[in-house]
Formats: sequence, structure tokens, C-alpha cells
Amino acid sequence: MPSLNDIRSTFLDFYDRNGHQVVESSPLVPRNDPTLMFANSGMVQFKNVFTGVEKRDYRRATTAQKCVRAGGKHNDLDNVGYTARHHTFFEMLGNFSFGDYFKDQAIPYAWELLTRDFGLDKDRLLVTVYHTDDEAAEIWKKVAGFSDDRIIRIPTDDNFWRMGPTGPCGPSTEIFYDHGPSIWGGPPGSKDEDGDRFIEIWNLVFMQFEQFEDGTMKPLPNPSIDTGMGLERIGALLQGKHDNYDTDLMRSLIEASANATSSDPDGPGKVHHRVIADHLRSTSFLIADGVMPSNEGRGYVLRRIMRRAMRHAHMLGAKDPVMYRLVPALVRQMGAAYPELSRAQSMIEETLKTEETRFKQTLDRGLRLLDDEITRLPEGADLPGEAAFKLYDTYGFPLDLTQDALREKGRGVDTAGFDSAMAEQKAKARAAWAGSGESKDAAIWYDLAEKHGTTEFLGYDTEEAEGQIVALVVDGAAATGAKLGDKVQIIVNQSPFYAESGGQVGDTGLIKTETGAARVTDTKKVAGVYAHIAEVTLGTIQPGQGAQLSVDHERRGMIRANHSATHLLHEALRRTLGDHVAQRGSLNAHDRLRFDFSHGKALTAEEIGKIEREVNDFIRQNSPVETRIMTPDDARAIGAQALFGEKYGDEVRVVSMGRQANSGKGADGKTYSLELCGGTHVGRTGDIGMFALTAETASAAGIRRIEALTGQAAMAELRRVDQELSEIAGLLKAQSGDVVNKVRALAEERKSLANEVAQLKRQLAMGGAGGAAEAKEIGGVRFIGRRVDGVGGKELGALVDEMKAQLGSGAVLVLAEADGKATVAAGVTPDLTDRISAVTMVQTATAALGGKGGGGRPDRAQGGAPDLAKADAAIADVEKLIGGAK
Repeated sequence: MPSLNDIRSTFLDFYDRNGHQVVESSPLVPRNDPTLMFANSGMVQFKNVFTGVEKRDYRRATTAQKCVRAGGKHNDLDNVGYTARHHTFFEMLGNFSFGDYFKDQAIPYAWELLTRDFGLDKDRLLVTVYHTDDEAAEIWKKVAGFSDDRIIRIPTDDNFWRMGPTGPCGPSTEIFYDHGPSIWGGPPGSKDEDGDRFIEIWNLVFMQFEQFEDGTMKPLPNPSIDTGMGLERIGALLQGKHDNYDTDLMRSLIEASANATSSDPDGPGKVHHRVIADHLRSTSFLIADGVMPSNEGRGYVLRRIMRRAMRHAHMLGAKDPVMYRLVPALVRQMGAAYPELSRAQSMIEETLKTEETRFKQTLDRGLRLLDDEITRLPEGADLPGEAAFKLYDTYGFPLDLTQDALREKGRGVDTAGFDSAMAEQKAKARAAWAGSGESKDAAIWYDLAEKHGTTEFLGYDTEEAEGQIVALVVDGAAATGAKLGDKVQIIVNQSPFYAESGGQVGDTGLIKTETGAARVTDTKKVAGVYAHIAEVTLGTIQPGQGAQLSVDHERRGMIRANHSATHLLHEALRRTLGDHVAQRGSLNAHDRLRFDFSHGKALTAEEIGKIEREVNDFIRQNSPVETRIMTPDDARAIGAQALFGEKYGDEVRVVSMGRQANSGKGADGKTYSLELCGGTHVGRTGDIGMFALTAETASAAGIRRIEALTGQAAMAELRRVDQELSEIAGLLKAQSGDVVNKVRALAEERKSLANEVAQLKRQLAMGGAGGAAEAKEIGGVRFIGRRVDGVGGKELGALVDEMKAQLGSGAVLVLAEADGKATVAAGVTPDLTDRISAVTMVQTATAALGGKGGGGRPDRAQGGAPDLAKADAAIADVEKLIGGAK
């Protein structure tokens, strides 16, 4: 029986033998489609190739593309675990032709692979075609020998694919497998087509038309092929299963879940194990591609999936986090095909463990609330939307998690009520998300790249260069010229300006031509084209002119120093905190650096000191900073760090700095820091000057942020701190080395004096009429009501306790004014709290004073008031309250 890994390899090998370029799966976060949340099909990474705005050096390709459908338009989350073929994560096998071959080769390829390499029974296969696609029908007859009844013509969009309202489109043919009459269901197009007898295994799309806004279509000059076959579906078929969760890969994950929870994989908790196995894949791959759990966007969808799996683990009786313990089983199954899983394993485990630990703290309370709400409902009634929203808003339960929990009880949720409550309270998180990606006006940049080629970057070796202005862009459109004062984006054929990327800010500087000049304030990159964002400061400039380009040298030098220091910082963090540390964002500007990294808790002072010392040690080492061009595989083989989710080409720049024996990195195993990086760097580590860590804070859940300075900025910061220390020493009349002890002694002295003052204030307040001697007896209760001055709110509680102690049995009301604030405090001895409440006393007094509220316990309470002008009236009202108490 072939494994899913075998089937994937067989598919890719088949198309490799037939002249297709085997292309790695693109990241799950699309780089070229702002409408998509996650990659959901194999064609996503080729979208710009199909539309003609991007060219590649091959015309036919094959992929095994990782996909996620768990948010937005393509959302299968609710069905996962309950059906045989729904997943949040799946692999899409596909072959693609970019104007190279068409139906007459695509269909024979599919037939040969299915019947020869996969060995499927020809008599169990049938196909659908678009009802007017006679060409595809005739090819199927010729290649497969199908009779007309096995070529079903479908007149709906089920067999006509469109990229959108306009653009490439075309008919498709879908291949089905007949599982036999023992399983209910009819062929596609019949009234029983929703049954499980006939299962679609492959869809071949023939892109042969372009559709226009008026609905008309014209043939494309270069018809193309886009196919998709779910690995899980074909795997179940080839392994003789009728359920994707019974395949070898999914079964291994289900058994890992069963072992971790000490439960039967096929017992009452079967659905729970299926959900966990599926969600383990989607969450792990999303984290590996750089998505982190959060309350918005992709991170929110990831958190929904994680929490759904964690709830199912809870339903299996798991008391401790489970998901992170299953990651090694996933890596064993899929790490060879997707090495990013292995590289990110420690980060995946750390993220899952942190999130599940946090979620378990609220899960029990949330489920108890849900059970309480259900007990109040009539039999079979849906949960009110307000209750579902409370679960969401208070306990972080997404709506679909609540629905999933209720599904097992045969109940639903009033979603309209939920939406109403969501809108009412203007909740921050939303389930729907429009997606994000590259700029929506990127078409002009692809046009420029197609017409003029991408910009050649010269800035690794120089900060000044000559170039030719090939285009000007103003307000998103091409311009024929720009004059003094105009804001313009200048595109040149080659440039020393670094375009913002990888956390490094874009360069600034000057562009001069024979007729004018422009001040560059930023540099961006789209589709390989560098846009020099500028303002014309002299004369005019036009496309076609030669230009002198000069980068701001001083600013670039500071940026380089900060970027190189970031690499040393990253390695120091990993060595100090552990291999789970991974970059989660950075800023390398001219005046500072900022580095976000994965770590679950604040750094200690000892850790911060060690990291700062280690970075400065390697700066003083003054070793050369070297760069090499390598393939990504070769770079990883020598230990280079890659950023999760970054898209790397066939070649990458590998930056090495620092020397350390037995580091295990580099060709000789003696390189300290080794990273894939396209940024600019110093020539030697000593050029950084020095490194000063200025702040360490939380950036997001599981993410810490370090801010630091280098070079002259770091020196200036240290001078500032030293100057402040000297001033403090002068004020304290102490040596700099004694400042801490002196301040500590002063703090202790101040604390002691504050306690003495507070005691004296209480003693003074207890004076007057003699404390307990002034007590009145009201309705059998001894009562002291007094106004005092100069006693702060913090001292009132102790004063009330002392007065209660003097009374033995009774009630106390004290009204105080200090530092412009009025405070009311009350106390009742324990034997009287069943008759009189200190909280009621405070509320009565504050009401008389023109305030409201107050709170505490029956024996002691406190509140505020605008002022004490009506103090006597307040005391009188409380006396009436006590007099009426029974």
C-alpha cells in the first residue's frame, strides 16, 4: 500500500519526467493576492504568470501545494472531524502549463498517471465536462475509450472556472471514481450526486478565454492548464479507504493524539482525535510560515483553529497541554517533504504550549457558563446570541467554537443575536477578514517590470552610481515629466538605493539629471521595481534621462550598523534563551533598532546583561562580515538561519559574522552568526562601534521586543545616563559607586518616616473628645461619627480599625480631607454586621455629600466625595440609618 508520501512523490516524479519544473510549495500567506487570507489552491503562486504580468524561465510546472481553508470565502472549519473529506489543511497536487500545452496533452497525462502509475481500475472512472466543450469530450473518448454515458456534460459553473468577474476563464473536466453500488449516491449531475458513491478526485481547468466586463469572452492567445488533485482524497482511494482520516498519515496523527490523551482512537472520542489531527497540521504549518496567534487577521483564524483543537483535547480528558506534544509525530510524517516544519519545530511547540496553557485557564469557566445557560433553555432551544457573545467577549470563545460545543448537544446558536451584540459593543475582533497582500495597484509595477525589467541593485558595493530614468509615476499612473515641487516616484534601471525590505528601512538621498534634481525621502520595491519616492527640488526631470544617484552616506552607515547588530543580537538571544527564539519582526533604522522575537516571558536582568555583553564581545572581535550567494538548501545545510514565511528564490545571500569555535555553523563550523539576508551590512563587526540595549518589553502574546542603539547613538545614550547618575550623586553627596546604596537607604528612611507620620496622624485623629468616650448610643449601637483633616485615604482604614477596637462593639464613620481629596470610611464590629453594613453607611454618607457609590465589605468600606462641606449632614444621615436598623 503506497503511503501519502509515496503518492506525492509519484505525482511529482511523473510530471518531472514529462518536462515539468518541480516548484516548491509557496508559503500559506499569499504574496501576490490581496483578496486571499491563505493559499487555498495550487494556482495561487502562479496567478501573475497566468495573467501575464509575471514571466518565469519555465512554461510547465508541477507542485504539491500546502493549502488552508479556514476563513473567509473558503471555510471548511465547521465540518472538520465530522465528515470524511473536510480539512482545514490539505495538499493540492497540480500540474500547470503557461501557454505550452493544452487539452490534448493534459487529458492524456491525467489518464496515464491515474491508470498506469497509480493503477486505478479504468472501469471505475468517469468524467464531467462543460456541456459545450465538445473538444474535451472527444479527447476523453479517444484517450480513455469512454462511452457517452461516462462523459457527463454539466451546464453549470461547476465545470466552468473563472479567476474573477473579468480575466482568464475556461471550462474544466472533473474526474470521478465510482466506489460501487454498495455505497449510496448517484453520478454527478443526478439528484443523488451528493452521495459518497462517486467521488471527485481531480479537476483539470482549461484556461482558454478572457472575460470582459460586458460579459463577452475572447480566446486567449496562449491557452493554459491548471489542475488540482487533493492528496488526501487520492491517498484514501489508493489505500483502499473511503475516509481521508483512515490514510496512513492521518492515522499516525490520530494515534499520536490517542496516546497523548490515553484514549481509544476509535472509541467515543473518535471525532475529537480527527479534529486534533487535522488542526495540528494547519496550526503547525501556519506557524512555520510566520503566522502567530492574535486577535485579528490571519492570527485570529490561527487562534480559532488552535482553540478548537484544544477544546477537543479537553473533551478527551486532557488536563495538561497536548498539542505541542504531537508536533514530533507530524514532523516525522511531513518534515521530509516540507523541511520548514523541521526548521520551525521548536517554535511550533513553544507557541502551541503557550497558547494552550493560556486557553486552559479560561476553558473550564467558559464551558461552565455554557452549561449554565443551557440548563435555563427549553428543550432543544438555541443558545441566545447574547450568551454566545458573552462567551466570545469574556472568555475568548469564537462563535464557531461555541457552535461546535453545542452541536454535540443537538443545539444551535442565535447567530443574528450574536451579530447584534457584536455590533452593539463594537467588538474588535471579526471572523471575516478581507485578506492582505501586495499593493492593489501593483499592476503598474508589473507593467514597468515587463517593459523595462526589474531594477538592478548596486548598493552592496557602492553608495553612488549612474542610472537611467526609465519611468516616472505620479498618483499611481505613468507621467511624462515632473517639475519643481512635484511629488514623484522615480524608476531607474539600476540603483544604489536600498528599498525597504526585511525590516531595513529604505534609503534616502539625491537624484540629479542635466535638467533638475530630486530629493529622495524613501525607497520602496514592488515586483522587483525600485520606486524612489521623491520631491523635485530643482528644474524638471523626464523619463529617458541619465541620472546621478547618491545615497545619504551617514544615514546608510547608521542603518548598516543597526542591521548587523540585529544579527548578532538574534544569535545572542538564541544562545541565551534557547533555540525556540525566532525573529518575528524588526526595524533597522538610522537612529535605532527594534527586534521582535518569539519568547514567552520577560527577560531577567541577568539575561539582558548576558545578551548585551555577548553582542559587544563580537563587536570588539572586529571580524569580517562576509556574504556569499548560495542555494537555499546549501545555506541551510551549513546552519544558516532563515526567516519563517519569507519567500526565497533559487539563490540567496548568506551573511556571516563573528568567529566562535565549535559553533556548528558555517563550512568550518566556526561561524557565530549565519543568516539569509538581503540587507546591507558593515564591513567588519567593529564598524558597529558598540551596542546598548535600552528596552525589553512585550510586543504581543508570546512575542518580546528589544530596542537598542549602536555606535554614536549608543555612546550618546550612555553619556546621558552617566550625566544623570552624576547629578543624582551630587544631590545625594555621594560617590557614583555609592548611589544605589544611598538611594536604597533614603527609600527605607522615607518609608519609615511615612509610617511614623501616618501613625501620628491617626493618633491626632483619635484625640479630640477622647476616642471611645465620645461614642453615642443609637438604637442600642455605640457609634462614633467624626470629621478629621490631614489623613489620607490610605490611612483611614487603619484609623477605622483602631476606633473599632476601642469601641469593642459598635460602628464608626470617619470623613477625611487631604491633598484636595475627600474620603469617607466606615467600619462595623463583627457582632453587628448582620444588622448594619459598612458599605451602606458609606453610600449613605457619600450621597449626603453630593457623591455616590462606595464599596468594600460589611465590616469595612470606603468611598469618595466631592468635598466635606456637608459633613454634619452626612453624619446625621448615617445616625438615622443606624437608628432604623433592626
